[in-house]
Amino acid sequence: MSNDGGDSYGGKSILDDINEAPTSGFHYKTWIISGMGFFTDAYDLFIIGVVTALLPLAGWATFSTLETSLLVSTALIAAVVGSIIFGRLLDYFGRKAIYGLEVMLMVVGALGSAVLTPLNGLYILIIWRFILGIGIGGDYSASSTIMAEFSNTKKRGKLIGMVFSMQSIGLLAGPLITLGLLYGGVAPVISWRLLLALGAIPPLFVIYWRRHLPETPKYSIRVNGDPERASSDLKFTGMKFETRPDGAETGYGPTVKVKWYQLFTDRQLLALLIGTAGTWFLMDWALYGNSIMSSTMLAFLVPGSIIGVQHVIMTTAYTALVFGAAAFPGYWLATLLVDRIGRKPIQIIGFLVMAISFALLGLLPGLLTASSIVEFLALYGISYFFIEFGPNVTTFIYPPEVYPISVRGLGTGISAAGGKAGAFLGTLLNLTIIALFGESGLFILLAIFSAVGVMMTFALLPEPKLRTLEESSAEGRFLQPKTSAPTQ
Repeated sequence: MSNDGGDSYGGKSILDDINEAPTSGFHYKTWIISGMGFFTDAYDLFIIGVVTALLPLAGWATFSTLETSLLVSTALIAAVVGSIIFGRLLDYFGRKAIYGLEVMLMVVGALGSAVLTPLNGLYILIIWRFILGIGIGGDYSASSTIMAEFSNTKKRGKLIGMVFSMQSIGLLAGPLITLGLLYGGVAPVISWRLLLALGAIPPLFVIYWRRHLPETPKYSIRVNGDPERASSDLKFTGMKFETRPDGAETGYGPTVKVKWYQLFTDRQLLALLIGTAGTWFLMDWALYGNSIMSSTMLAFLVPGSIIGVQHVIMTTAYTALVFGAAAFPGYWLATLLVDRIGRKPIQIIGFLVMAISFALLGLLPGLLTASSIVEFLALYGISYFFIEFGPNVTTFIYPPEVYPISVRGLGTGISAAGGKAGAFLGTLLNLTIIALFGESGLFILLAIFSAVGVMMTFALLPEPKLRTLEESSAEGRFLQPKTSAPTQ
């Protein structure tokens, strides 16, 4: 089925070429280039919980609850800022002009945290974590948008999900590397710096490749009205496409013109924004609040006689067990099945099981004792599995599929900002909630959030499965007449 627009030839279009192209080596190359950022995002965001536990053992002064909360949550609030800024820049300047700048910030933030933070330099470390978080937020806006626009229709959900599921490896790498260092006898005074510095290596390797990806042909056509450039960039990808008659690709077609503020003034776009940002907010509060502070959350499983480095080792081992046995397979199963089952059913099922699991953990306080380790880890693991085989993956896939291309970056950025705002508040407030109401109170709150997530998904989000990106984003509502030259 041909897409509307002046980029067609013989009943076909460049957009059809992309939508119908078989999955190729270029798709997988783009996955690695984009996914390496998400490996690092997960590693950098979650490793700070372990580092926070190690710093007092490395000679730092003991942190107050507020200081601990600020340290572990700063990168998250910075990600809110970064995702919105980079999202807008992606739409204004184009994908190619911006992609790669976010990983540069990640490298600077990680190395600064590790190398330029003095003993007891809490607020210096917080500044570096803020810079890191800006880059992480930018990665959320850019990578999913770019992967979506290069993907074919049949496997688009899988390809976007594969980018995000690289998080699962970073999520697991953090506790495993920590265990390796501590079991290897590396002193805490060195371990915490190594753990932070390692976060600079993966993004350092993909800066070059991100800066040399071509502009997405869909952006060239639908925003700049330039099929000629799109055709040239499509050849760069190595994708196979039908030969056009000479000059057929030089005509300028209709473009998609949506102003940034229409995300808030257009009723359909606003409903989508509430749906994508709101469900991501609810999910990330549950995920990040539990994951970053897992060393604290799981501390009750460790006998009181075990302290110091051994205490960190045991809580980290429990974290690795939950991440490896529950989170990792959840990510990849959702990714492999999302184009078959659909985004909406997976998100609803995930939120529903989360609500049940958290409710049981909150209403059965006997599970939150060291004598019920097996039962607790089983139920906690189920909740983790269905966070991943559920809204953690689908809230990432949804935004670049449902927003028109000229505001896709910003729509995705605001959605990610909603998620990271939830992650920030969860990480900042969960310790206080536990102090006031106990872990049972926290789990009941998370159960309520999950139930609201079910209702929001039902009411506000469509099903983009097997629909072209142009169809799922309803771009046809915003097509402008043909132009004589590409706009800048």
